[in-house]
Amino acid sequence: METSPTIIAEGPYSPVKAWAAPLSLMVLLLLTQLLGDSGRAWLRYDRGLIAAGEWWRLLSGSFVHLGWWHLFLNEMGLAVLVLLCPQPLSLSVWLRRLIFLSVGMSLGLYLWVPGLGSYVGMSGVIHGLFLLGLVPQVLKKDLIALGCLIYLFGKLGWEIYAGAPVSDETALGGRVVLESHLFGTLAALVYGLIFRTYTRTETFFAEIRNN
Repeated sequence: METSPTIIAEGPYSPVKAWAAPLSLMVLLLLTQLLGDSGRAWLRYDRGLIAAGEWWRLLSGSFVHLGWWHLFLNEMGLAVLVLLCPQPLSLSVWLRRLIFLSVGMSLGLYLWVPGLGSYVGMSGVIHGLFLLGLVPQVLKKDLIALGCLIYLFGKLGWEIYAGAPVSDETALGGRVVLESHLFGTLAALVYGLIFRTYTRTETFFAEIRNN
């Protein structure tokens, strides 16, 4: 389990442990971008190919991007995540979260956005990671985390209402799939309930060391 509200206030903060997994992920995203168009074509979420049996795309689509600017934005999102939520999570917890959120977000797209043929990007997963990182801090009465969480939900609501700015889609070179943000957040909500990420306890550090 990932019982967690003692993430920041109690227990020694280790910059190395807090940054190790996120930096590894950032390097992985850079490497997949270096694969170019062929790597993107092999790894992207593709509804038709998933239906034909290429199930790995439910996971791998989150790890490739439209271009360098798209990659840069998601890399910065991961950096901000660690700065706001410097959780000393083990590698196994990080991997579990990435797999669960990536597949959960993609399944949401597959089941409820049938008109979407393809998708790439980490932003949906990052939205979910923010939820998992902020809620435990809010339970510790962290007002900054509360403000960030309110902003996250406000952003999702505004996207549903207004859609993506044309300027954002022009800069990225493709459609911003706002549904991915919603489904990534919903996947994180389910994840947190399953793994008790939001449960108040004082044994968080002992438990993550055992994962």
